[in-house]
Amino acid sequence: MSIGESGGFEVKRVFIGAGCNRIVNNVSWGACGLVSFGAQNAVAIYCPKSAQILTTLPANRASVNCTHWLPSSKFAFRAKQLEQHYLLAGDADGAIVLWEMSLSDGKWRRVLQIPLSHKKGVTCVNGIMVSQTEAMFASTSSDGTICLWQLVLPMAKGGDCELLCLDSFSVGPKPMVALALAELPGNNGQIVLAMGGLDNKIHLYCGGRTGKLVRACELKGHTDWIRSLDFSLPVSTKGESSSIFLVSSSQDKGIRIWKMALRSSLSDGHAIYKKEEISLSSYIEGPVLVAGPYSFQISLESLLIGHEDWVYSVEWQPPLASSMEGDSYYQPQSILSASMDKAMMIWQPEKTSGIWMNVVTVGELSHCALGFYGGHWSPHGDSILAHGYGGSFHLWKNVDNDNWLPQRVPSGHFASVTDIAWARSGDYVLSVSHDQTTRIYAPWKTEASLQTGESWHEIARPQVHGHDFNCVTIVQSKGNHRFVSGAEEKVARVFEAPSSFLKTLNNSSLQKSCSSDDFQSDVQILGANMSALGLSQKPIYVQAVHETTERNGIDGIDSLETIPDAMPTVFTEPPIEDQLAWHTLWPESHKLYGHGNEIFSLCCDHGGELVASSCKAQSANVAEIWLWLVGSWKAVGRLHSHILTVTQLEFSYDDNYLLSVSRDRHFSVFRITRTGTGEISYNLLTKQEGHKRIIWSCSWNPQGHEFATGSRDKTVKIWAVQGESMVKQLMTLPQFHSSVTAVSWVSPNNRRNDGLLAVGMESGLIELWNLSFSQTNLGASLAVRMDALLCHVSSVNRLSWRKKREDEKSMKLASCGADHCVRVFEVTTD
Repeated sequence: MSIGESGGFEVKRVFIGAGCNRIVNNVSWGACGLVSFGAQNAVAIYCPKSAQILTTLPANRASVNCTHWLPSSKFAFRAKQLEQHYLLAGDADGAIVLWEMSLSDGKWRRVLQIPLSHKKGVTCVNGIMVSQTEAMFASTSSDGTICLWQLVLPMAKGGDCELLCLDSFSVGPKPMVALALAELPGNNGQIVLAMGGLDNKIHLYCGGRTGKLVRACELKGHTDWIRSLDFSLPVSTKGESSSIFLVSSSQDKGIRIWKMALRSSLSDGHAIYKKEEISLSSYIEGPVLVAGPYSFQISLESLLIGHEDWVYSVEWQPPLASSMEGDSYYQPQSILSASMDKAMMIWQPEKTSGIWMNVVTVGELSHCALGFYGGHWSPHGDSILAHGYGGSFHLWKNVDNDNWLPQRVPSGHFASVTDIAWARSGDYVLSVSHDQTTRIYAPWKTEASLQTGESWHEIARPQVHGHDFNCVTIVQSKGNHRFVSGAEEKVARVFEAPSSFLKTLNNSSLQKSCSSDDFQSDVQILGANMSALGLSQKPIYVQAVHETTERNGIDGIDSLETIPDAMPTVFTEPPIEDQLAWHTLWPESHKLYGHGNEIFSLCCDHGGELVASSCKAQSANVAEIWLWLVGSWKAVGRLHSHILTVTQLEFSYDDNYLLSVSRDRHFSVFRITRTGTGEISYNLLTKQEGHKRIIWSCSWNPQGHEFATGSRDKTVKIWAVQGESMVKQLMTLPQFHSSVTAVSWVSPNNRRNDGLLAVGMESGLIELWNLSFSQTNLGASLAVRMDALLCHVSSVNRLSWRKKREDEKSMKLASCGADHCVRVFEVTTD
C-alpha cells in the first residue's frame, strides 16, 4: 500500500469520497460485480456491497468521459472462470486506457494506452466478449470517427494483451454518441455494430470478426438525438438462435425496440422470408440487413412511451442461469431506461398480448437536480443503479418480488474540493467544493464494525449554496458544532449544528448518551430549509415541525411552484442521496460582511475565540486580513501586510501568532495579544519573501513556533520564530518533482523536536517527511512516498491531520484535491 524510504511508517487508505462526472456513458457495471466511473481525470472503482470506493486509477490526463468493463454485466455468464477482468476508460483528449484487475488479490495494472486514433474526446466505448480470451470493442468520438478494435487477452496474469485496429471510419458530418456491438445469430462469425447520434438515425454496419465493416442499413423513426443503444443476446426459438433485439432511446423521450429476424441463407438461392402471423407486437417492417451469406429482416417491435424528458440510457437485463446447475442461460425480456425526468423504469412485455409495459418506476419523487444520466443492471439483475446530474448515485435492490428499495451508495463532490477541516472532536471531516456543497464524512460504527473495521459515509450536507466554495473552518470552542464557510461572494457565513445532526452523529459514533462536550441537549433548532435563491438557510424550530408535517403531507412531495419544506431527520443508518440533499441542512446563524472581493481563506484559532479571513486581492487595501470574535461575530481587527491574495492562514497552536502566506511570495507572522477583558491587539512581527513563486500553503509545528511553507517553486522551507521580532530559516527540503500545493505538520510523539510533515503536490502525489531539529542539528528524511494508486490524480488542495488522541497508536490524515476526491489515510508508526 505504501513505499517507506526511511522506514518506521505505514500508510493505509481508509476512505475515498468522490462524485461521478456529469456525462452520459460514464458508468459501467462489470461482470466482476464492481462499478467503474470517471471522477475528473481518474477512474474510480466502487463496490456496491460495501458502498465504498475501493481505489482510483490515475492514468488519464484529461477528464474521463466513458468507462466500459470487459466483460460487462451482460457477459457475466461467460466470466465465471476469468481471473483477470479488464476496464477501458476514454477521456476528453481522445485517449483510451486499458486496465487489468486481478480478482484474486484485487490489484490493478495499467496494461496499455490504445494508440491515439481520435482527435477529440471519446464519447462512448462498447465491447463484447467473443470468447474467454478474445474481446472486440468499438469507440466513437466527437470528431465523428468510429474505431473497431480486436483485443486478445493473456491466459496468465501479467501477460501481454494483443491489440489490433480492425477498422476506422466516419459515418457522416454529425458525430455518433451511442454504440452497441453484438454477434449476429447463426454462429456465422458475423458482427453487427449499431451507432446513433446527432442525425437522429441508427446506422448498422456488419462484417466478420477480423475484417472491415460494411454499411448495411439505417433505421429511422426517432425525431431527436439518439442517446443510447443496446443489443440483446441472440434469442433462441426451438433450440436455434434466429433473432436479436436492439433497443434505442432518444431525446425525443421515446424508446424503440427493433427486431432483427434471420431469413434463410442467401447461398441456397431461396432468400424467402416467411412472415410470422401478424400481431400487435410486430407490425412495422423495416429494411433488410445483409451480413455475409445471411440476411435479417428488421421490424419495429415496439415503441415505448412513458418518460417525460430525454431518455439517456436503455439496457437489457443481463442473462440469468436457467437452472441451478449446468451452463444454460436465458436473457429475460426486460429493459431498464433512465431519463432526465428523474425516473428509471423497467419495461417488460405482457404475457398474454406481448405488448411492452412499464412494470417498475423508481426515483420519480427524488429531489436530485435534472434527473439521471444513465441506468445500469447488476450482473444478476437484482439491483439497478442510476447516476445523476449532481454527481450522485442512486441504487435500488429488488428485495422481494418487485419491491425495489433504495440502498446505500458512495457519494462525494463532483467538482474540485477546495478545503477540508476536522471536527474539534475528530469525529468527522468537513469539506467544501466548487460544486457549491458542503459535506460531512464520518465513520459509521456498528456493533459488527468494531471487529471488522469502520466504514466511512457522508452523513450530512450542511450547506447547499448558490456560489462555488473556496474555504471553510470549524470553530474549535466547546458547545455545538459550528463552521464558517467562504465562497465566491464577499460574505462569510456561519452555521451551527441543529439537534437532528447532533443526534445522528451520536448514532454514527455509538454514543449512547448525549453527554459529550460538543452536545447541548436543549437545542431548539431541528434543521434548516433551503431558500429560493440557494443562499441563506432558514432554521426549522422543534415546535414548528408538526405544522410542517401537516402542510407537506406525509411524503413531503413538492410541486414546480414551491420549494418543499425540509424534514430534518435523525438517522440511525447512513442517509442516502435524496435524504442528504434535502433533510440534513444546517441553519445559517450569521453573515460576516467586510471584504471587498470573494472570500479565499479562513482559519480559526485553537481556543475557538477568533476567526481570521482573507479574500482575493490585487492591491494592498483589499489584501487585508480580518479578525472576527467568535460569538458576537464582530470584526476586531484588520491586518495589513500583503499586496496580493492571501492563500492560507493558520494560528500557532498556543494562539500567540497568526501566519499568512500569499501570492506575493511573502509570508507574514502577526503577534496576537488577548487582554483579560476580551480585547484583541495585534502587530506585524515580520514579513519576508519566502520563495521565488506563489506560496500556496503553510503549517505550524504543534509543539512549538516552527512552521513550514510550500510553494509553486517546488520547495518546502522550515522556519522558526526566534525572539520578539525575528524569523529564521532552519532548512529547505530537497526539491520536489512538482509544485507544492499543501503542507500539514503533526507531532507523532508529542515531542517538541520532532515532526511529521505531509506534503501534497500539483501532480496529486503525497509524501511524508520526518523532521528533527535541536540547537545544533537539523534533519529531514523521507518517511513515506505514497503509492500513486493511493494518492490524488490532480492537484492536492489541502492536507489536514486529525488531532492525535492520547490512546491512539495511529494518526489520521485527510486530503482533498482537484480530482473531486476527499481521502482519509491512517498512518501508523512502528
